[in-house]
Amino acid sequence: MKKNGWMFFLQGFLLFNILWFFASIFVQSSALPSPLEVYANFPEVFEAGIVMHFLVSFKRLMAGIIISLVLGTIIGLIMGESQKTDKILNPLVYFTYPIPKLALLPVIMILFGLGDSSKVTLIVLITIFPVIVAVKDGVKNIDKELYNILQSLGANKMQKLTQITLPAITAEILTSVKISIGTALSVLFFAENYGTKFGLGYYIQDSWMRMDYISMFGGICILATLGFVLFAALDKTAAHFNRSN
Repeated sequence: MKKNGWMFFLQGFLLFNILWFFASIFVQSSALPSPLEVYANFPEVFEAGIVMHFLVSFKRLMAGIIISLVLGTIIGLIMGESQKTDKILNPLVYFTYPIPKLALLPVIMILFGLGDSSKVTLIVLITIFPVIVAVKDGVKNIDKELYNILQSLGANKMQKLTQITLPAITAEILTSVKISIGTALSVLFFAENYGTKFGLGYYIQDSWMRMDYISMFGGICILATLGFVLFAALDKTAAHFNRSN
């Protein structure tokens, strides 16, 4: 992250904490502790095993994102390059895209159980549709003259894919996943309240049930940090591809 990027982050972080601090003073409730109390309690949060919960949530989130990237890219490429396939799958994609995926959680848990599989599946359903749409639209927007030039040099289909198609759509794919990160984290938090004793969602919910609001906010901060790190990493990677293209 560049210097101005760090300054932008610090400004946002300080402003958020100032608003949080004054909100805690105004509300005057144990349910909204001040950021100073929450940060001072971090040693106890780490002693309670927050790192393990973080790693479990991170594993589930990354598994869902990677599966979405692979499957979404393959489906999007097929739809973008084949008009016949696009006509068949496009109505299905646009019909299922707006469906609230949380509503499917009971069905997913019945089909995939209460373990990691159901939680990863839910994340995939959240993130795969933006990838499919971004890849399909990206492929359709590529100047076909580029393929003709490469073909005149004797390039095969795989070389066209690796040298033109994938570089042209990578930034759009990363941007679509970046937009989905916040929703995926919210869904993960909700899903981790069922059938598991590990994960940041479980930790936050368990702290809330015990009315340990300071630890609860500590878990929220860790979950927010996970989201920010992934968002920043995807943002930087997407910016790199935009510059190179």
